[in-house]
Amino acid sequence: MSRKWKWWLAALVLVLVAAGAYRVISGRRAQQVAGAEAAAQRAQPVIELAAGDVVKAEVRDLQRGLPVSGSLKAVQSAFVKARTSGELQGLTLREGDTVKTGEIVARVDVEEGRARMRQAQQQADAAQAQIDIAQRQFNNNKALVEQGFISKSSLDTSLNNLAAAQATHKAALAAVDVTRKAVEDAVLRAPISGVVAQRLAQPGERVAVDARVIEIVDLSRLELEASLSAADSVEVRVGQDAVLRVEGSSRAIPARVARINPSAQAGSRSVLAYLVLADTAGLRQGLFAQGTVATARASTLGVPLSAVRTDKPSPYVQVVEDGKVAHKPVTLGVRGEADKESWVAVEGVQAGAAVLRGHVGALREGTLVRFTGSPGAPPPQPSPARGKGSKAPSP
Repeated sequence: MSRKWKWWLAALVLVLVAAGAYRVISGRRAQQVAGAEAAAQRAQPVIELAAGDVVKAEVRDLQRGLPVSGSLKAVQSAFVKARTSGELQGLTLREGDTVKTGEIVARVDVEEGRARMRQAQQQADAAQAQIDIAQRQFNNNKALVEQGFISKSSLDTSLNNLAAAQATHKAALAAVDVTRKAVEDAVLRAPISGVVAQRLAQPGERVAVDARVIEIVDLSRLELEASLSAADSVEVRVGQDAVLRVEGSSRAIPARVARINPSAQAGSRSVLAYLVLADTAGLRQGLFAQGTVATARASTLGVPLSAVRTDKPSPYVQVVEDGKVAHKPVTLGVRGEADKESWVAVEGVQAGAAVLRGHVGALREGTLVRFTGSPGAPPPQPSPARGKGSKAPSP
């Protein structure tokens, strides 16, 4: 064998050895990568979700409307005022106590009023005595005129005296009525049934006429006083339905536009609309409420408004795809109410996509999820009601 062939043979052996070594190293590296991926997958937590933690994006009939907000006010409220001056007595009601129409709230000391009433009554009795005297004089003069002993002018004078005495008596009786009314006004009664909201005076305090003593509110009927812009007020009509949410309460409360102020407010040019609440259980005057007045309906693909997240520059929703969480940027459209829940029209997700509800919280993209009761299976059809919150499985 020539020397040239020996070199070619040696080079071939080296190439084969290098190729074998490369295959071994590549296999080991692939095994290491696969092992690292498997370890990472095993280390990645799996979030367990309930059926109520997701909702399907679907076409809904949304009630479009105008946003409204304001404070709740009692449709009926009244201040109990003193109608006569004097010392306040017998006031025991405090804030939160209930009263009924006609119930005695307090009294004002009326000893001075009673004395005036006795004085007026005595003046009326004196006027009655003068009537009796004038009547006898008139009768006597009438008999004398008939007998021709006195002139008719004397009879006319006695008749005038009788008329004057009768007028004085009527004036005295009117004075008695005035003083009696003042005594009766010393008893303060509740004009409406309701709950005491304020106590503005204290027992033993001397009150003047028209001084406020207590405020009573009727919580059985509450209304929202909403301020609308000039443009929005054109779309609002009496009788339109609305859905409100009151601070401190998660339930949706139906309401109806009962009245609209015919005049715009000076300065702001806003128009006040009054919405009567259909359910006032547990509500109080002064609570802040907000919601929407339904002005139109729209059928569109939407998701619950609470499912839209805004912790990124653009709004997005979290969807479950192939057992993992994915973030889908969305374009928001009209908002409205559906099944007593706020929904919003979206673009960027497919109909039927499993969208995580807002109470689940923010999850990273790629987070593995499984559903309670059926690991690895697609989620069942979620109900509109809010489900259990998400939880991580025990290690």
